[in-house]
Amino acid sequence: MNETNHPNGADPATAETDAYVQIRGLHTVLNGKVIFDGIDLDIPRGKITAIMGPSGTGKTTLLRHITGQLDADAGAIRVDGRNVPDLSRNQLFDLRERIGYLFQNSALLTDFSVFENVAFPLRQHLRLPEEIVRNIVLTRLQAVGLRGAAELMPAELSGGMARRVALARAIIRDPGLMIYDEPFVGLDPIALNQVLKLIRTLNDTLGITSILVAHEFAAVRRAADHVYLIAGGKVAAQGHPDELAERDSPWTRQFFGGEADGPVPFQYPARDYAVDLGFPAGVA
Repeated sequence: MNETNHPNGADPATAETDAYVQIRGLHTVLNGKVIFDGIDLDIPRGKITAIMGPSGTGKTTLLRHITGQLDADAGAIRVDGRNVPDLSRNQLFDLRERIGYLFQNSALLTDFSVFENVAFPLRQHLRLPEEIVRNIVLTRLQAVGLRGAAELMPAELSGGMARRVALARAIIRDPGLMIYDEPFVGLDPIALNQVLKLIRTLNDTLGITSILVAHEFAAVRRAADHVYLIAGGKVAAQGHPDELAERDSPWTRQFFGGEADGPVPFQYPARDYAVDLGFPAGVA
């Protein structure tokens, strides 16, 4: 990336912005496929911003760029005023310690109890008296409604409970940025509503900046302050969820209406069908 280096990765031109994450001119090509073709995004502080789009459009890749796990081919990615590609290894680790991440599959440690799963980040990164660890963990479990499940093992949890334990672990160190990667997948309506309420409540109570990657527009509409619809390497649409629901464009009609064909074609690009069947081109 052709970015000017600044001390600690900070860029004074963006220090005053109200965007916690700012992306400009992002270009990414993976295995010969263009994933991002010069996209711009702003994730405002203290708000929940949803990233939506058809499968394979790069939503998880975008999260990897933001957390410094994957370098883009061009563009700027600034998190809290720091240009991620310019950060040293230690600076990147420091940045990641201020990011909470809720994985799609919860990623609980199967041999640890609920309590120890939530306590894990504290034990790994800090040296705290056991009494303080206990109080912090129980406070976070209380926040997600599972203080009474502290001694259970992951195998004893429902999918919704596991997701809430993972959320308690993700916020254990008071992150400035919270990332939710498909938090509603596999949840029944009750569990989905519980997780949805927690995301909104935690964001409002703790003042966290949140990025929510999801496909369930009905849930996103209840939680998010702003939505980016990514498709074809571009930002196809953006705005408040209610605004996007009313917008009449091919992208929003297909994605939010669940149409099988449209700007995202049903057929994957292929050579002439007749040729594959052994006939002269154009016969089939």
